[in-house]
Amino acid sequence: MISVLNDVSSLTAENALSSTQTNLQNTLTELSTGLRLNNGSEDPAGISIADGLGANIAALTQSSQNASNGVGLLQTADGALSQVTNLLNQAVTIATEAANGGLTTDQATAANSEFQSILSEINQIGSTTNFNGVSVFSATAQTTFTSDGTSAGATTTSTTTGALSSTTLSLNTDSLTSTTAAATALTDITAAISSVAATRGTIGASVIQLTADSNVENTEVTNLTSAQNNVQNADISSTVANLTQYNVLEQTGFAALSQSNSAQQNVLKLLQ
Repeated sequence: MISVLNDVSSLTAENALSSTQTNLQNTLTELSTGLRLNNGSEDPAGISIADGLGANIAALTQSSQNASNGVGLLQTADGALSQVTNLLNQAVTIATEAANGGLTTDQATAANSEFQSILSEINQIGSTTNFNGVSVFSATAQTTFTSDGTSAGATTTSTTTGALSSTTLSLNTDSLTSTTAAATALTDITAAISSVAATRGTIGASVIQLTADSNVENTEVTNLTSAQNNVQNADISSTVANLTQYNVLEQTGFAALSQSNSAQQNVLKLLQ
């Protein structure tokens, strides 16, 4: 039957061609961006998953940097305390010498002067050592925040290096001006060395923890990035195959539409 009221074949061809062109445009977009998901309407659930993973990745990447910065600060403190230990070892030698009888007054004065210079150097180290403009030695705990972007995945690591000075090491009142004073100072210096060693041990434990945290975070970033790629990245080989298919369908669609329109023209010729 020939009809001129409703050209069903032409409408079918137009609809099919429109669908093909939409798919072709989407395929070209995938190839140009490398992404399977380019807008929320394509796959709302996929977009939600990919964006959630992206947030996790961003938080973990910065957390790894936070941990690295924390390690840097603590290593700076440890390096400074190593110098302090060397200075205290020198003080032990001087105090031991001064505690022995037989020194002249001038020699005792010289020994005490050298000891006081060591204490001044310790004060200098404690007051000037900093990391990124932040004082390394403080009674306030140094904190490092890490997170995977969720409240449950947030962790704060605190390490107290403590203020550093001859006063905090209980050496500020010592002198080597007499054998008795030198003997007392020697006891205090030995205690100060133990205190510094304990602080270095605390710092070392925190460095190990933060380094482990950073390694875990970097591994998580790698794994989550892979998962995000699987969700949002285009399968290039499959997309290229689709491009070929839709190009062929577009050509055949135009041909079918043209053929359908020609049939209508044949109907008009019957009326002439």
